Amino acid sequence: MVGGTQANLICISSVLKPHQAVITAETGHIAVHETGAIEATGHKVITIQTKDGKLNPRLISKVLRSHTDEHMVQPKMVYISNATEIGTVYTKKELKALHQFCQDKGLILFMDGARLGAALTSWKNDLKLSDLAKLIDIFYIGGTKNGALLGEAIVINNSNLQADFRYHIKQKGGLLAKGKLLGIQFLTLFEEQLFF
Repeated sequence: MVGGTQANLICISSVLKPHQAVITAETGHIAVHETGAIEATGHKVITIQTKDGKLNPRLISKVLRSHTDEHMVQPKMVYISNATEIGTVYTKKELKALHQFCQDKGLILFMDGARLGAALTSWKNDLKLSDLAKLIDIFYIGGTKNGALLGEAIVINNSNLQADFRYHIKQKGGLLAKGKLLGIQFLTLFEEQLFF
């Protein structure tokens, strides 16, 4: 995708059914800096107050307990950013707990990776890029904020989310005729560890 808003919009709107919602920290990019892009696709953004910009099972459980029937939207996706919008990073232990919780509750775990380069090179980080393939259903690797002219590379680990994904990309204006130009940037960024 050319940018983070487009990546967030396509990932969220392609995965959720019309009656489903996404949960995020109140500081989450989709709640604060994307001009209602997610709501414009018909999906409610449920925000949670956090002290560090990070979500955890206890906080998400509160939302699930208050959305119990068909009179409310159905929380189906958990949106996190790493690094968060306020600069905090998730640890492997925190991501494992979120992953397990989402598995147990039938929730999709989505990570905004616009600042992923900063997170993975932070002195507080203990995650590897390969860990995300095991712990996150869908995420993207941010290029725009990490040396690329533009671009975000979506990675879908959960095969249940892959069907018809390219149709969603095209329908929402994200399928570029010259998409190879975005790919070349990521190829270059991952040669000789430039991304890191």
